[in-house]
Amino acid sequence: MIKWTGLAAIALGISVASASAQTPTKPVSAPAATAAKPVPSEERYVGYYYPKPTSTETYTSQLQTIAGVDRAQRIQFVTVVSQGTLQSTYRVPYAVFAKGDKAEHMIIVGLSSGELNTIYRIRALLANMTTMSRTSPFFQEHTVAEDATFFDLLKLLGFHDVTVTDGDKIAHQVTIK
Repeated sequence: MIKWTGLAAIALGISVASASAQTPTKPVSAPAATAAKPVPSEERYVGYYYPKPTSTETYTSQLQTIAGVDRAQRIQFVTVVSQGTLQSTYRVPYAVFAKGDKAEHMIIVGLSSGELNTIYRIRALLANMTTMSRTSPFFQEHTVAEDATFFDLLKLLGFHDVTVTDGDKIAHQVTIK
């Protein structure tokens, strides 16, 4: 239970810090959804949650997934992150969720035009998540916090990849090994 309390603290810290860096803006209406053609199971989210990845990379972590971490814990982690963004006093420019039979795919979708529309902005968001992860007792207990990244946290939790998209034209996918 202490493990999951620590994870909740990380998730809340990430969402609150990301939200506090934002300024309130007017909501933008979403474009009408279009039907996507069926795609192979390994690409079933392409065309539904994000466009085909425009860039990819592989992150090889030196850490091992924590024994016993399963779908429920990954869902709980993402739920806490999402709750933090939804309860923020500022508009958070992205949504975070997990997909897959084992909730092993993290997806971050920009909610407004221009927010995550370059690889540099995407990497800045991921770097911000690393910064917030490093301040948590859970992360400090399970890693060398100054060397570990948000990707290492995802590896500890058993995520296979994270895809960040502007919700329109670009998507950056990081495979975590």
